Amino acid sequence: MPSQSNPRPRRAFRCGTALVLAVCALGGLLTSCGSGASVTIYSGRSEDLVMPILERFAEETGISVDVRWGDSAELALQVTEEGDATPADVFLSQSPGALGLLDEEGLLAELPTETLDLVEEQNRASDGSWVGVSGRKRVLVYNRDLVDEADLPESVLDLTDPAYRGMVAVAPENASFQDFVTGMRTVMGDDETLAWLEGMAANDVQTEANNNAIVEAVSRGEIPMGLVNHYYNYRFLEEDPSLPSVNYDFSPDDIGSMMIVTGAAVIEGHDTPEAQQLVEFLLADEAQEFFTNETFEYPLAIGSEPADMLPPLEEGFTLDTIDLDELGGDLETTVELIEQSGING
Repeated sequence: MPSQSNPRPRRAFRCGTALVLAVCALGGLLTSCGSGASVTIYSGRSEDLVMPILERFAEETGISVDVRWGDSAELALQVTEEGDATPADVFLSQSPGALGLLDEEGLLAELPTETLDLVEEQNRASDGSWVGVSGRKRVLVYNRDLVDEADLPESVLDLTDPAYRGMVAVAPENASFQDFVTGMRTVMGDDETLAWLEGMAANDVQTEANNNAIVEAVSRGEIPMGLVNHYYNYRFLEEDPSLPSVNYDFSPDDIGSMMIVTGAAVIEGHDTPEAQQLVEFLLADEAQEFFTNETFEYPLAIGSEPADMLPPLEEGFTLDTIDLDELGGDLETTVELIEQSGING
């Protein structure tokens, strides 16, 4: 099964002082590899998800890429601590929250209009500080051997019903769950969001470390269902189609069907041609096709089409009523509400 702690092996070796995610010995890349062109990335996206496309970027451009992997929020805090001394050129985030934190601190450079225009306005920051690269839809993954789909609710808000007591898992410390809660706050307000969180805690919600752990637990029958991003279950099923885990979509206008974007930004003072080139590369056809065909996410570049296996996105709440600027802000209050609710146990 996929694991964030056991990424697929990748080819990498030193060329000068930077980690080159390419085979520099390929004839056409010798000059570029030795030219010193490089870009340093802080990536909140896991290595097994984005390493292949970073390899392709290095291979096609000859630009050396040095990557620091970690949790999006923790890496964002690291950039704020490093300030002007940060080596980071590009920040790749699992979700808008960490990008919002950096933007509030004035640490993100404004991207060129031609880059921003590669995606719809709803999939980028209104001030041009970051751009969405791919999208992950929130779903309820369930074990078909333990649960009848007819018994599942139309709304995520109904999971506080006693009928689901002890049956649902969440990952309260995971960035995507925190962004989901922030999205609830933007629509429902803090009081109603806290009431839902407290209702989940009172309904004996189970907690896991991340989305992978939830899908694993559901697949093994340890928990009947859990709230995750849609693509995790596709990755598990790719490796073992016999697994009993199934994605369930709440009503398209329900908060439970929120779309959360991954994003890319250039650090203020580091807006080099190489950094800008990487962001644009992530929105080009090759990268967008990789994200949807290999990681099963929704591509966000205008004109890109999702993989055939992905259900089409329906118009509704998930596409046009979540303000990404709000979703990328005030992460601290969201974390406080989650802790206050007792959902962490």
